[in-house]
This record gives sequence, C-alpha cells and structure tokens, in this order.
Amino acid sequence: MDLQTINSELGFSLSTQQLELASKEKVGFRFGDKGAHTSRTIMLEELTTLLRDTGPAATRTEYRSMIIEHNCLGKRTSATRKLSDQRLSELYGLDSGIMLFRLMRRLWLADENGHPLLALLLALARDPLLRMTAQPIIRMRAGEELGRQSLTDVLNRGTGSRFNEAVLDKIVRNAAASWTQSGHLTGRSRKSRQSVRPTATVATYALAMGYILGARGHALLETLWVKVLDIPADGLIYLAMDAKRAGYLDLKSSGGVVDISPAQLFTDEERRLLYGTY
Repeated sequence: MDLQTINSELGFSLSTQQLELASKEKVGFRFGDKGAHTSRTIMLEELTTLLRDTGPAATRTEYRSMIIEHNCLGKRTSATRKLSDQRLSELYGLDSGIMLFRLMRRLWLADENGHPLLALLLALARDPLLRMTAQPIIRMRAGEELGRQSLTDVLNRGTGSRFNEAVLDKIVRNAAASWTQSGHLTGRSRKSRQSVRPTATVATYALAMGYILGARGHALLETLWVKVLDIPADGLIYLAMDAKRAGYLDLKSSGGVVDISPAQLFTDEERRLLYGTY
C-alpha cells in the first residue's frame, strides 16, 4: 500500500519518516493488506474477559498463558485457544512494551463504558482490513442500512483484488460484526447505522493515536481515529477539556488555534522514541 493511499485512509498527511516510526513494533500500528478479519472479528467479549482476568502489568507471556494454559476464554480445543491467542495478539498486541496497547490498557481500567470504542480504535490501528472498511461506515447516515457491497468494493481496491469471493464475503461479515460490537451498527442480518457516544477517555485515546502518527493542531481533529467517534470538532474539544481535568491531556486554545498534547501519557522511553524522530 503506497503512502498516498495510507494518507487518504488516515485523514491527514503522514510522511515516510512518520510511517516508519508508526510501524515500529514498540509503537504498534500496522499497514499493508493483511489482517485478522479474514477469520475473526474484534473479539470484544474475549478481550474483555482476558483483561478482566489479568493485571495491568501482565506480560505477553502471561497473556498467552492465560489463554492457552488456563483457558480463561473457555475455548474447547488447544488449537482454538492457540488461534485465539494469535488473533488477539494481532489485533491488540497484548504486550505492555507496545505503546498503543499500553495506553489502551491504562485507559481501559478507567472507563468501562468506553471499552467497545477503545477496542475498535486499537483494532483499526493494527488490522488494515478493518481499517479499509472505516470510510464507508463513517459516511453512513444514522438509520441508513448497510450495503455490504460498499465494504466489498473498498476491500477489493485496498487489497488489489487478491482475495477470492468467499474470503471477501467472510471479511465483510466479520467487519460488519466488529462495527456492531463497537456500536456503529445495529441489527443481525440487516444492519443499520447508529451514532456512537464517545467518552472523554475514548477521545483521549483517539487524539493520542493521531498525535503518535504526527498530527498536530487542527489536524488532530480530523484523523480517522476521531472521525469514527461520530462527534463534531467542538464536541471533541469539550471532551478534551474533560480529559484535561482528568489529567490525560494538555489543552490550550487561543485565537481559534487549538493545541492538544497527550504527551503526559507517554513513558520516558516513548517520549524519546517520538520526539527523537520528529
């Protein structure tokens, strides 16, 4: 996938240098044309169970042990447990050494109501196939019925038509189920759009994702991560004010210029990684 396509997808201009940083394993974004949605959804129920049964300082090895050895997800076979561990790792990282997961894990503890959108935001960052389906969902009006062909078309364009019809249909079904789990869609066989209601914690995470990618100033209010929250810029700023009061963000506004920084959420190592690059 070329940089121009990625920029169109993310909603702002990302430089080659910023793309390289975002793709580092320690940061956690993934780009390309592969993803877990060939076989799974965002697995919100499984993620919720796993994070409930593990501490915030759990290691990747401990997450794997809980899934495979202790079978905390209640899977019937060893093969299914191993596959669940693999897919959850692809979607979320499950490693506190990965910036995006560490941030999500911290915010997850503070906001139970925000769990579906926090999971979606991280899955969008790490699964390019799910991310390809975001624009058709964003463009839908509340109450509009989902046309699955719109998802098929963007997936075909984004992957160079490398999937056959059966695989494409499975990706579309899994993506539609994921957008239902996040609250963007409602219904079973026929799904319709509904608006989601982000919390200040969710807004913090969306803004932090754009910031990590290099967006600053007004560009922070226009990234994909913000657009999936179904909230206008002024509403987002109000949520950012709440996040500032909670100690998540720095926010300054003067003469119509808004400066938002989630830098206080980052560790010293993460700051060196980010600021040593820009």
